[in-house]
Amino acid sequence: MKSITITILETSDVHGNIFPINYGSNKAAGLGLAKIATVIKQERRRNKNTIVIDNGDLIQGTPLTYHYVRSNSHKQNPMITLLNDLNYDAAVIGNHEFNYGMKVLQQAISESTFPWLSANILDERGEPFIGKPYIIVELVDGIKAAILGVTTHYIPNWENPEHIKGLTFEDAFESTKKWVEYIRNEENPDLMIVSYHGGFEADLDTGEPTERLTGENQGYRICQEIEGIDLLLTGHQHRSLAGKVNGVPILQPSFNGQAIGKVTLSLTKNEDRWTISDSNPELISVKDIEADESSLQLVNEFETETQQWLDQPIGQVIGNMTIDDPLKARLKDNALVEFINKVQMDVANVSISNTALFNNVTKGFPSKITMRDVVSNYIYPNTLTVVRISGREIKEALERSASYFMLKNGEITVNPSFTTPKPQHYNYDMWEGIRYIFDISKPIGERVVKLTFKDEPIQPDGEYDVVMNNYRAGGGGDYTMFKDKPIIKDIPLDMSELIANYILERGTIEATVDENWKVIW
Repeated sequence: MKSITITILETSDVHGNIFPINYGSNKAAGLGLAKIATVIKQERRRNKNTIVIDNGDLIQGTPLTYHYVRSNSHKQNPMITLLNDLNYDAAVIGNHEFNYGMKVLQQAISESTFPWLSANILDERGEPFIGKPYIIVELVDGIKAAILGVTTHYIPNWENPEHIKGLTFEDAFESTKKWVEYIRNEENPDLMIVSYHGGFEADLDTGEPTERLTGENQGYRICQEIEGIDLLLTGHQHRSLAGKVNGVPILQPSFNGQAIGKVTLSLTKNEDRWTISDSNPELISVKDIEADESSLQLVNEFETETQQWLDQPIGQVIGNMTIDDPLKARLKDNALVEFINKVQMDVANVSISNTALFNNVTKGFPSKITMRDVVSNYIYPNTLTVVRISGREIKEALERSASYFMLKNGEITVNPSFTTPKPQHYNYDMWEGIRYIFDISKPIGERVVKLTFKDEPIQPDGEYDVVMNNYRAGGGGDYTMFKDKPIIKDIPLDMSELIANYILERGTIEATVDENWKVIW
């Protein structure tokens, strides 16, 4: 009887993080691909039978990648440079791979020395649009490992339609089932790995749904209902998971390069067949690991230019546009959110806007604003969309936002559905151009107690043009009332660029609060 150990390493949701820093403050941070590189090199030295896979959301997410796309896209993508150098075996298309448009994605794919996979993103001929649904990796002693790539099919709910033109997103579960069966029959692999850019829709122990079952995440169902999967790699939800579901080892290695997933598989040969005799899934935090110097040097020119760009002053603020307490900023109108809504209304030339305070670390704008302040406060590469909706749909959207709050012993807190299993503060919107009041003492769905436009009650059947980001306009965040509504205008520039342009044109902006909305309880 012969035994062999195979190591599978997974990165996911790295989101453009290479250097171990926070770009908003330039302080050291325990994350990034350069730290992960140290682990990958160590693991390869330990075991030559090592497979390394990126599970998606790689090329978007930091000022480094934004500046690359904006100013340096004639050069090789720095994220691809690193993955090539680290000899990745494969990468899966994530939803954020489309954010910078098809040209940037196709360039990244063409520069890669490894294959990109996604079985369920189809071109106009009905074929996988990048050509490869899966690959076979040959290991020692003729062991065949199949790697199938699949992507959450929920992308059309978020992405700019221009970026995914001509593509069809097949149901990820159905596609996985079909391809696993095909690979088992046609390739007869010793090891079947599914790398799924999606997460888990249910509690891993009880199977109870943990979110609305939209199909965005199907990991639990994949483990329960598809035969023949030896390992499921996941991502998208930014969770830290290592365990087993229905006997299938699973991983999800956090986000921003804070950890790398590792599964150690023991294979034993009986007669002519290799079988898995043991599996050990784990996460390796890179917080206290030294960054790999050669990886940093490979892309240092991009970092140097990014840092110079970030520190360019672009304007100043009269008044206070900072955020000291994110909960207070969501309970009462504040100058930063009002400013972003004003930029949106100005660019789109409409009278109503909504936006969110994306997370709890946003600090707002100091008196002298640099590009660093813009990109650290508006962290997503969103574009803007103007949709025409009814007064009834405005009220429904406000009720969705009002559900963000709960009362606990008379104190206001955040509804766990916006924090667990993944923080979703970006799904609480604040509006400008209308006046409204939330009464949190009332039941969810009955909390909008005042709603007017131009001092008149909003009419349920009236039509209103509202500017919002493309994620929200596509129904993202369970704002289904916006989905498939008439689009009056698309503004294709990134919001951070629109904000910067607005400030540059004026030189000075004023912090104003018109108190058009409030929350009572």
